[in-house]
Amino acid sequence: MIEHELDKEHSLLILHPTSPLDQNDFAQLAQVVDPFIEATGGLAGLIIEAPKFPGWDSFAAMVTHLRFVRDHQKHVERIAVVTDSHLGDVAKHLASHFVSAEIKHFPAGQDEAARRWAGSQHAD
Repeated sequence: MIEHELDKEHSLLILHPTSPLDQNDFAQLAQVVDPFIEATGGLAGLIIEAPKFPGWDSFAAMVTHLRFVRDHQKHVERIAVVTDSHLGDVAKHLASHFVSAEIKHFPAGQDEAARRWAGSQHAD
């Protein structure tokens, strides 16, 4: 399950994965973020706040996740990963080969710094 918040004022999508991700998580995210992207052209930032990565509940969920990233990554300027998990650094290096967004890893508890950084490109 992914809890999410769309901060329209700062053009940020904040994600909190709380349990293994399933296919429905990405359908629900698309319903929230796609109309915003269509109306504005994109997001200044995506923030993933996860003390640890919960994984996926199935191979199909992982494939759905990768498709979601493929279809949406070109509409995001910056991605902040807020975690103490070593997966944060690994994800940063792997994702940098597949997404056009700038990616930065923040230690857990640095939520506000991540929000400032991710939204800074969108400052009016």
